[in-house]
Amino acid sequence: MSISASRWKNRPQRRTVWWVVAAVLLAAGFLWVFPFIWMVSASLKSSGEIFAGGLDLVPETLRWENYARAWVDGSFDQYLLNTVIVTVATTVIVVVRCALAGYVLGRYRFPGSRLVIGILIATVFVPTGYTIIPVVKLSLELGLMENLGGMILALAGASNVASILIYAGYFRGLPKELEEASIVDGASFWRTFVQIMLPLSMPVTATVSILTFLFTWNAFFLPLVFSLSNPALRTVSVGMQAFVGENSTDWSGMAAAGVISIVPIVVLFVFMQRYFVEGIAGAVKS
Repeated sequence: MSISASRWKNRPQRRTVWWVVAAVLLAAGFLWVFPFIWMVSASLKSSGEIFAGGLDLVPETLRWENYARAWVDGSFDQYLLNTVIVTVATTVIVVVRCALAGYVLGRYRFPGSRLVIGILIATVFVPTGYTIIPVVKLSLELGLMENLGGMILALAGASNVASILIYAGYFRGLPKELEEASIVDGASFWRTFVQIMLPLSMPVTATVSILTFLFTWNAFFLPLVFSLSNPALRTVSVGMQAFVGENSTDWSGMAAAGVISIVPIVVLFVFMQRYFVEGIAGAVKS
């Protein structure tokens, strides 16, 4: 009877703690998404209203023409198409390459395998800026600086160490009987990988796809260098420069362009977040 009474007395305290925690998390969540909300609000204001309103989120007049100006005058229709092409192609190449590398490193032991893993981990500490010069020089010598194909190969040629290690950890945790059964059935290395291992790694593939998609969509330095001589090759991240003039900056147009560029990423993550979490959890558990 005393235990039940103590539980009854503790209920109000538990509810108070729950409401306090919920309020703190709600406030933290609002602070986290406030910059995006403010950018959406700024995209519907004039440039003068943006500076006069400060942190005010309610526009005096909804200026939808900012989106039309960003889409047509700012050439964001072309930049968005370029970004989709580059991002999708880069993601496919990276997923295939990292899956193969992760499968070999996770399932096979060969002389120098630990050295290869060590070198991959060491490349994480190499700043990205150091790799731009050799990548650009190689692209110039191969004649790949004037097309999207060169940009795709340059972006897809990154080390992607995290993706390889995620695949390696996942494949290492799969039962060896799967490969033994496929060998008994006469399956080759490629058939085992394509028909058995790769379908089993769909959660990891979703995770790597999202990470690569986000990285490529937001990439700036390489797309900037590749599009210096040809503005038609710009991606959305580089295209923001179109709103910065010598004497003035179209802040409202830039905000509208920012919303256009970030909405696809938000939509993708909303639909793929479950697979992203499952992939990370599966790789860590393995």
